[in-house]
Amino acid sequence: MYYILKIVADLLIILTTRFRIQGVENIPSQGPVLVVANHLSVSDPVLLGVKLRRKIIFMAKEELFKNWFESYIVRQFGAFPVYRSRTNRDTLRRANLVLQQGYALGMFPEGKRSKEAHLMPALYGSALIAYHNKAPILPVGIIGTEKIKGFNWIWRRPEVTLVVGRVFHLPEEKTVLTKDQLAQYTEIIMKRIEDLLPEKYKVPAKDGGRG
Repeated sequence: MYYILKIVADLLIILTTRFRIQGVENIPSQGPVLVVANHLSVSDPVLLGVKLRRKIIFMAKEELFKNWFESYIVRQFGAFPVYRSRTNRDTLRRANLVLQQGYALGMFPEGKRSKEAHLMPALYGSALIAYHNKAPILPVGIIGTEKIKGFNWIWRRPEVTLVVGRVFHLPEEKTVLTKDQLAQYTEIIMKRIEDLLPEKYKVPAKDGGRG
């Protein structure tokens, strides 16, 4: 069923958007990798899962699993729920297992969609998972999916672009991981994503942007 849905989704992307992808050569063909991207639309996980040529297992908010149809679709694309009511340890264990088994794990470090389409402050989860697994990180910039909303966007066929950066690793530290170091690692990840985006998608200067 996954491959059928993938073919259908790919066809819909071709028909309803003017899609482009840059940096395809940067995508590892196999092995564990943590895929991190900015988040503009509910379509982002499907877009990444279809166009990055890897089956990506996403960490998704629990609300997506409350409706049986949405739950079925996102589970077919390899997503698993993150329950706010449970301990973070449960989520981390599941995420660690994905990488340890050699799969691609997808995360949106901001934790939610950006209503203004620019980068928001990120949570520490992606940095924590990358650090504990020494996982290679693949940054992706998503451009244009904020226009995918309502119904009229289908007729406009908005331009949608994925910009895939080069794989990188977090600096290795021999000391015990501190909150300050975790914040620095998170900043490194977000800077890699930011470097792939046009100016209007970056953090506004008034919000303490990165330059």
